[in-house]
Amino acid sequence: GLQGGQDLILTKPLGIGVITTAIKAGTVDDESLEGAINSMERLNDVASRVAVSAGATGATDVTGFGLLGHLGKMTKASGVNAVLHVDQIPFLPAARQYVEDGIVPGGTRRNLAWIADQVDEGSFSEIDLLLLADAQTSGGLVFGVDQDKSSDVCAELEEQGVIAALIGETDAGEGKISLR
Repeated sequence: GLQGGQDLILTKPLGIGVITTAIKAGTVDDESLEGAINSMERLNDVASRVAVSAGATGATDVTGFGLLGHLGKMTKASGVNAVLHVDQIPFLPAARQYVEDGIVPGGTRRNLAWIADQVDEGSFSEIDLLLLADAQTSGGLVFGVDQDKSSDVCAELEEQGVIAALIGETDAGEGKISLR
């Protein structure tokens, strides 16, 4: 249901898979643990109501296939491309550091291998790609809204306690994702 010319909104930070892997490895710090638990406990009910109210035409939760995997499936099914602004994508505290330290779930690596042919990674590193492909548990939503509504949607989500970010946009295409 995504359409060209829409903005993409994400409603939770990424990094749950990395943090839960750090828990299993016994290396997680208290701030990261608390951030992951708070994120997983937050439901998507408010975010889904706001998305529907704003006229979102395509939406999914970001779970086991990570942001890249779920967005890749959406773009192919919708006949659009997506451009992600990596610096605008929120991550849980310390997620990047854990990936830099080699703490990465096996599922995240499989996700990246599965979606790699759809992604123009630009100048981004494997660490960035792994974070974007990180398998989430109880992840947020990613959805498309008309560009003239995205600021209001993000403001309404923030007002209601949802961490929201405008992370990119769509255009006509064949299901590719470009990182900028």
